[in-house]
Amino acid sequence: MRVFVAIDVPETIRREIETLQNAIGAGRRVPAENLHLTLRFLGEQPEETVEEAHHALSTIRAAAFDLQLAGVGSFGSRSPQLIYADIARCPDLTELVRRITRRLRQAGVEFRKQRFRPHVTIARLPKILSGFELEKVREFLAEHAAFRGTPFRVRSFELYQSTLSPRGALHDPLASYGLDDA
Repeated sequence: MRVFVAIDVPETIRREIETLQNAIGAGRRVPAENLHLTLRFLGEQPEETVEEAHHALSTIRAAAFDLQLAGVGSFGSRSPQLIYADIARCPDLTELVRRITRRLRQAGVEFRKQRFRPHVTIARLPKILSGFELEKVREFLAEHAAFRGTPFRVRSFELYQSTLSPRGALHDPLASYGLDDA
């Protein structure tokens, strides 16, 4: 199973992201139902390991917290490969990711070590952009650098299965883990 741990994006934020997506002018939008903030990508795992991951994640206790989208950016050195909505600095989010990583490793779940860069992918771009498309992407990034989304409360995180298909990835939640709301 191809799995990851993520925070689901609420409907109000999905609408804000759709407004951003409409302004890009290039690439393929991430469907609204796939918008999420990945906390830890676990990759391909056997079913037994996914079960161990579930048990480990079930033991995490943390307080609910607020997040906010803050600006946009792109990944890709010479030519951008994807566009994302950035996340405002949030120590509670960083701590949650640290706890998730530690518990998964303690449970023996192996996954690629990767620096956490919180973001919500909003569009994927072709490997080669035309000059016109590249200019549209650069204009979009410059015009929306100061974007600020509505703050939203994070009350849970989820374990997802991702199934790749010719039409894109399908994300199915396997389990949800509540955060304490003070």
